[in-house]
Amino acid sequence: MFQWLSNWILDGLKHSPEILLFLSLSLGYLIGGIRIGKFQLGGVAGSLLVAVALSVFGVTVDAGVKAVLFALFIYAVGFESGPQFFRSLGIKTLREIFLALFIAVAGFVTVVVLAKIFHLDKGLAAGLAAGGLTQSAIMGTASDALTQLGLSAEELSRLQGNVTIGYAVTYIFGSLGAIIVCVNILPKIMGRDISDDAIKAQAEQLHGSMLLGANQNFALSDISGRLYRVTNKINQSVSDIEKTVNGISIERIKRGNKILEATPETVIKAKDIILVVGHRDAMIQAHDLLGTEINSTSGMDVVMNTQDVEMRNSRYVGENLTQVLSSDEVISLKHGIYLVAIHRDGQSLPLNNDIVLKLGDVITIYGADSDLRRVIDRIGAPITKSEKTDWIFHGLGLVVGLIIGLIVIRVSDIPITLGAGGGALLSGLLFGWYRSFHQTVGNIPTGALQLLKDFGLAGFVAVVGLSSGLQAIDTIKEQGLSLFLIGVVVTLLPMLLAIYFGKYVLGYKNSAVFAGALAGSRSANPAFGEVLNKAGNSTPTNSFAITYALANVFLTLLGPLVVAFV
Repeated sequence: MFQWLSNWILDGLKHSPEILLFLSLSLGYLIGGIRIGKFQLGGVAGSLLVAVALSVFGVTVDAGVKAVLFALFIYAVGFESGPQFFRSLGIKTLREIFLALFIAVAGFVTVVVLAKIFHLDKGLAAGLAAGGLTQSAIMGTASDALTQLGLSAEELSRLQGNVTIGYAVTYIFGSLGAIIVCVNILPKIMGRDISDDAIKAQAEQLHGSMLLGANQNFALSDISGRLYRVTNKINQSVSDIEKTVNGISIERIKRGNKILEATPETVIKAKDIILVVGHRDAMIQAHDLLGTEINSTSGMDVVMNTQDVEMRNSRYVGENLTQVLSSDEVISLKHGIYLVAIHRDGQSLPLNNDIVLKLGDVITIYGADSDLRRVIDRIGAPITKSEKTDWIFHGLGLVVGLIIGLIVIRVSDIPITLGAGGGALLSGLLFGWYRSFHQTVGNIPTGALQLLKDFGLAGFVAVVGLSSGLQAIDTIKEQGLSLFLIGVVVTLLPMLLAIYFGKYVLGYKNSAVFAGALAGSRSANPAFGEVLNKAGNSTPTNSFAITYALANVFLTLLGPLVVAFV
């Protein structure tokens, strides 16, 4: 009975290997959520460990699934950080370049020295570099370099097999160790908390303003509505009152039991009830002019909306906010319209009079529907909020990224390529940057983007664990723990040295930014995912995107170098 049941389960898993994939995710996030003191493994590392344990069933998931999951993850990361990435390029990125180069050099030296000390052959050394530094492309470049040595077919096959063995034994801790260093060790050495530094960095990017969550609002809203019963003998038109108290608009008038249209020429009389909308400071002034505030009355409700509009009117491009707001056209149109925010490249700009408008700026305005319709076309194109993903745009983005990943450039017979991951990241950056200027295309809800990142990364490492976990276990049994422990050193030593190099030489002060840069310089995608979770916002993404792109080149070059120097 037991034999029949076990065979039935194994046969079912072979026909539906995705069961183990989702089981790895479920149990992995359960285990990853357990906190021991201040240490928490995290869902990504937990999924990896569970997948390794489940690899004893000998069931693997197709490699194509791994490629798809990783492409979705890294494209989503690039798309989210595209505007900030291109905005950050400049002299400030030199330290990211030096950090990525330092990791590559330190990793290379560590592998070569340990290979000499422990008499590892070229294949095992290359596999050690690929797994310990979690750069799978090293396997390809090293194997290609081995074919150039004029070895016998038997020796070549043995060494290329050793590349795979070295990789399988060391890759698991290569991923796990990077998480531990970036999330737990780096903050201790820096003496700073990743979450606190991420909030601080975000506040600086927002120029001191706060970024509210989806369900958050300020207790004191800047714009509000009030009902007044006019007790003073004003006898002024709506237009005159709005000119007297700048920053308010009279939206509705009730005289007796009649609702009157609030036209600019309508004269306000004593005992009228008026609905006034405006900025908080202007409403205080209006109170003294208009009379008594009342709680409510029938027929005076007006629905107000907030609308994002992409700036396409070239007439106001190059003018500052003061010039725009004082123009005759804007003065004639501004009744009932309030400027709430201006965003450029995904970044909120301070609403001061010196802001110079540019094409592609996102103007956020507030008002009644009738007022909004009057001015939207004068600004540009409305940005429709939708829960649907623009897969025409993002499908093309992924296609472009994967095609870029196929490009191979040879320098002195050394193949250099970004690979599918690097290509998808670059494409995501470009398409995210393009979207920042053309908000009417490329929509993807925040929840959908987060799902791509979470499922893509955790699913990717789970497939790796299911595919290589059993081989790693078998090899450790045969080789002992020596190769595994050497891999631990290859993983940890370059990263620990890089922390001190980054802190004292490159001058990193913000632990969230530094953790993202360190994860990227090691191509440590699981570590980056955990850094993001720890940060609570996208602060580490900019530095990660820069160093990750560089690491895909620098680390890939280590394959033929390790073969040459071991």
